[in-house]
Amino acid sequence: MAFLLNKTALSKLRLKADDSLMLSRRGFHVEPGAREKAVSLLAEDPALKCFKSHKKSVRRLKVVGDALTVLVVAGCCYEIYVKAVIREEARNQAKENA
Repeated sequence: MAFLLNKTALSKLRLKADDSLMLSRRGFHVEPGAREKAVSLLAEDPALKCFKSHKKSVRRLKVVGDALTVLVVAGCCYEIYVKAVIREEARNQAKENA
């Protein structure tokens, strides 16, 4: 109960704070940098060029990963199907023998 009272007291204090502190939880504002102020944030930045991954290799890796995922899911479905068929055949043989 004391926790709820403290929570409401803190929220009342936050409401009384002036508007400049309400902009940020930490109470200070950081000006955006040149890149954030740029018209297009998707423009290439020369400083980040050395960290850029190669698009062809990334695309190829994604395709290989997708193909492996499809193969694993197909294999699991096939195993489930085989187990179900074997179980059904065992039930049919048990009924015939009984």
